Amino acid sequence: MRNDSPEQPPYVQLDAIDRAILTELQQDARLTNVELAQRIHLSPSACLRRVKQLEDNGVIAQYVALLDPKRVGQRGVSFTIVNLKSVNREQVEAFEAAVRDEPRILDCFYIAGANDYLIRFTYRDTDDLERFHTDVLMRLPGIERPNSMLVLRTVKRTTALPL
Repeated sequence: MRNDSPEQPPYVQLDAIDRAILTELQQDARLTNVELAQRIHLSPSACLRRVKQLEDNGVIAQYVALLDPKRVGQRGVSFTIVNLKSVNREQVEAFEAAVRDEPRILDCFYIAGANDYLIRFTYRDTDDLERFHTDVLMRLPGIERPNSMLVLRTVKRTTALPL
C-alpha cells in the first residue's frame, strides 16, 4: 500500500519477503534469480515477480557497481561544507544546477543548520585537492567560502539501507 502524501514521496509497505529480497540484493545485486530465490526460500517465479514489483514501485532505484576509490587512484576523500552568499531561489537553482553538472562531486546535500550544503568528493593527491578547490568549488555560483574536512580513515561505509 502506498502513501501518496504531497509532503513526502510515496512509500511502499514492505513485508518480510520484500525485506529479505532487498537485504540480499543490497549485499550482492549480481545474484541470479535462482540464487536469490534459494536464499529467501521462495520459488524462482515468485521471487522474480517480487523483484519486478520492487523495481516497478521504485524501491529498487537502480543497480550499480561500487568502485574502490583507492584502486582507481582516488586516495583521499573530502567532505566540504559550502555556504552561499545569498540563499535566494535564483542563487540556489544556479548552484544546484552547476553541482549536478560537475562529475567530480559525488554527493551534495542541502542541509539544515548554520550551513547550506555538504559536498563529498575524492581526490588523488594534494595537488589534485588544490585543483578541485580552485577549479571546481570556487567556480560554483554563489559560493561564499568552502570549508573542507579531509577523511583520515573510514571507520564504516555502507550503501545498504537498514530494513
